[in-house]
Amino acid sequence: MSGQVLQSHERESFARDGWVVTNLLDADQTARLRQWVGDVQAWSDAGGWMNHYELTQHGPRRCRTEYFTPYHVGLQQLLCTGTMIAAASELLGEQAVLYKEKINYKLAGGAGWEPHQDAPAYPFIESHISCMIAVDDATTENGCLDVVSGMHHELIETDERGCIPEAVAATLQWQPAPLRAGQTMWFHSRTPHRSGDNRSTRDRRAIYPTYNAAREGDLRDEYYATKRAELDRIASGERVQISLIDDFRGIPVPR
Repeated sequence: MSGQVLQSHERESFARDGWVVTNLLDADQTARLRQWVGDVQAWSDAGGWMNHYELTQHGPRRCRTEYFTPYHVGLQQLLCTGTMIAAASELLGEQAVLYKEKINYKLAGGAGWEPHQDAPAYPFIESHISCMIAVDDATTENGCLDVVSGMHHELIETDERGCIPEAVAATLQWQPAPLRAGQTMWFHSRTPHRSGDNRSTRDRRAIYPTYNAAREGDLRDEYYATKRAELDRIASGERVQISLIDDFRGIPVPR
């Protein structure tokens, strides 16, 4: 593949471990990223995007926004053209297309995520890859990702919530993956990962785009139609969820 944006050792590390940290954004791009995420963070609920909230000691606070690229040119270009989609294509080994996107705000005091693999939450596709683009520094104190290396070749059993059972998670070798703002961590959709609560006094925002192989089709609208319908169905009962698997450690509330 010509014009590659990743180095050979980064591709080899991903193939071996199921995740790799890359430096794809410079200081100016990182500054623009922060501005763009601030734009989205200030949006109201009156739009086609999807805002999600969690109950905190300060009341309901926004914890996630997704389906925002149709409404923000800068973020659409960042995730759908240029370096990011080129890197996704290199790691997939074929042309990639954006499948879904979200911003997790993880505000100070915000909740983290239980051990899980992403693949069970991604219908319609077989070949997919995700990444975490750090908007703010991600540290062990504010809830960076923990990952398990070399466990991306098969699905692990799940509990009734779609998460990795506690007894199984306890046997895995977890390691924290702190990131500086502007760094990107790519991870396979079967790489086990989790994140802790934000125990700091500062927010820890990150963008999580997921890409699938273009040969499987552009399924983004189909994914979101399915997700909206499923979350509405769940919310009509006694629960609220923000993911198709119930992996959020916090208390989701209706917007």
